[in-house]
Amino acid sequence: MLLAVEGLEAHYGRIRALAGVDLQVDEGELVAIVGANGAGKTTLLRTLSGVHPASAGRVLLEGRDITRIPGYRRVALGIAQVPEGRQVFAPMSVEDNLLLGGYVRTAAERAETLDEVYTLFPRLKERRDQPAGTLSGGEQQMLAIGRALMARPRLLLLDEPSMGLAPRIVEQIFETIEELRRRGTTILLVEQNAYAALSVADRGYVLESGRVTLADRAAALLADERVKAAYLGL
Repeated sequence: MLLAVEGLEAHYGRIRALAGVDLQVDEGELVAIVGANGAGKTTLLRTLSGVHPASAGRVLLEGRDITRIPGYRRVALGIAQVPEGRQVFAPMSVEDNLLLGGYVRTAAERAETLDEVYTLFPRLKERRDQPAGTLSGGEQQMLAIGRALMARPRLLLLDEPSMGLAPRIVEQIFETIEELRRRGTTILLVEQNAYAALSVADRGYVLESGRVTLADRAAALLADERVKAAYLGL
């Protein structure tokens, strides 16, 4: 097991955003977290990456307790997050954004991974010298994913990669996610588009009010009448 989360809680002041979350991700899996706005999905990823502190519970990476390890050290351990809203460094070039993502790697590793990212996203190579802020929303999402991949993560955390994108671009982004999975990248995907997320995932969890209320194989969740009614518009 690559990632295990046990009884994880997180707060914003006195407001509890996560209330005893348990989940696991095996190496090579694509696991989806679905739920409504305010369910705690983004807080979960921020707590796993070390951006937000845990109030209780444990985060284990291959059995090692990393709950109190700061976020920058978790990157070196193999956890990289693609944040909600992309958050690229707008004035900097595409290539400089990418190179920043590989700060924990050697120069040789950065050069090798940069070539891999450009192979995955040829459009980024075409725009390598262009300021990141001038890219389209879809291109910025590619850049945010590429920047995370520069760290050579063992676990990639994807937060709402379809947000604000046109349907055609969303399709391209999910094709990329499937390609990353085929290449062996372990992915924990948070996505409000439950159908898209569960269609590419191996397993899924439904998060409601900071709690896991359903967990099953992705195909079973897609067929679940409660999931259909609440999240699939059926």
